[in-house]
This record gives sequence, structure tokens and C-alpha cells, in this order.
Amino acid sequence: MSGLVLRLAGPLQSWGERSAFTPDRDTAPFPTRSALIGMFAAAEGITRHDTSGLDRYRALEFTVRVDRPGTRLVDYHTVGGGQPKDNTAATSGGSNKGAAVITRRHYLADAVFVVAVTGPDETIEGIAGALHQPYWSPYLGRRSCVPDEPLMLHTHASDPAAELLHHVPLSPDPTRPMPTNGTVPVTFLWERPPAATDGTDSLTVNDVPRSFAPHGRSHDRRRLFRTVHHLPVQLAASPQSLHRQLIDYATKEVAA
Repeated sequence: MSGLVLRLAGPLQSWGERSAFTPDRDTAPFPTRSALIGMFAAAEGITRHDTSGLDRYRALEFTVRVDRPGTRLVDYHTVGGGQPKDNTAATSGGSNKGAAVITRRHYLADAVFVVAVTGPDETIEGIAGALHQPYWSPYLGRRSCVPDEPLMLHTHASDPAAELLHHVPLSPDPTRPMPTNGTVPVTFLWERPPAATDGTDSLTVNDVPRSFAPHGRSHDRRRLFRTVHHLPVQLAASPQSLHRQLIDYATKEVAA
């Protein structure tokens, strides 16, 4: 078993937890399992209709470090207004809606998450190679949400969760004072309960993908464990030094 370390950052992110297209399209406050697996499948060229192709991702385990939770933003969104009926949005029955489709789409602005992905070596190597040269480009929940660089920080980590705890530079958070010594409290989300924390609470999310088919999306539930870990202050980067520290961390693997 080995793993990847990914950094999910960008102007906007949106991690929908609902499989249905509703007028109010919310976002989870962290990257969902469904979205991450969808990113990997797209990079490897697995289509939405290939349900069996998702089987290779079942053994993956995700750990999320919340560097910066971001600010929730809601966009009033319209599609197909002011057009003849034949040019408006299509319906599932093969017709057209005849009017503008109005939705309110939720985003996380200026959020940063670092994700440890652990799994079988063959699966991890395939994902890493695909993210370097993706069949379809990765995005942060929606196609309009382009990731910052670097996206991949580590491709052969023996213990990727430990990298989050001890080595990956911590992005600054305007709501969190820049410490000068001691430790920094940071929220983590785990798929299995960790040891030695200040307290653990659990939550249930509906984000395990069974199918990405456009008219047959379905998901199962999973349980997550939320903790706060006090990370070494040496991991905390200033806005001016963050990018250089991330590049230095990512290139250590190449040099090794």
C-alpha cells in the first residue's frame, strides 16, 4: 500500500453531496469521496456510464486536512433564457423546457484542502500517472472550478496521512492568527477513527459513488470522523513563502 498527497486549492470549489439536480445546489464543506473518485476516473478516461470502472477505487482511503475552510458563496445562475423553446435546456423526456432554468449554486471561495489518498500500489500508480497526463482535466467539483498548482504534492508516500500531520506546508488562514511558536489547531476528516486527538465527532455523508450515469446517479453512505490536531508551527507558511515551500516539498520526492 502507498499513497498520494493532493492539494485542492483555487478561487472556487464546489463539492455537491446530492445526486439529484435541484434548484438549490449546495456544496459540502469539504471534498467528497464521490468528487475525488470522479476526478481520478476522468483523468484515467473512465466514462460516466462505466459503472464497473469504479470498482478499482473501492479500496482507496481518504484523509482530508482542512487548511482553510473558505467562505460560502452563492451564485444566481440561469441557463437558456430569452430563446425559442427549441433552444432552451433539454428535459429528460427529450423535449425542451421552454424557459430559463434558474438555480442557486453554492461554492467555497478561497478554500484549501490537503488530501491523503491510500490504496493498492497499482491503483495509486495509475491515478498518479493519469493526473500527470489526464484524459479529462481535473477540476474542484465543477468544471468551472480550476485547481491551483501544484495539485499533486507526493505520488509515492508510504504513509500519506503522516505527511499531512508532519510534513506538508500549512496554508495560511486569515481567520487563524499566524502563530510564532507552539502548535496550530487544524481540522481533519478521517474514514477510520484516529488515535490521540483532542476529541472526535462523527458525521454521515451520502457520497460513495455507485454510478455517475447522467440519468442514473446513485450513492451510498459512509461515516467520517472529524478531529482537531495540533500541528507543529514550523509547518505554517506565510502568504509570501507558501508557494516556494509547496514546490520545495513536492520536488523533494523527485530529488529522492
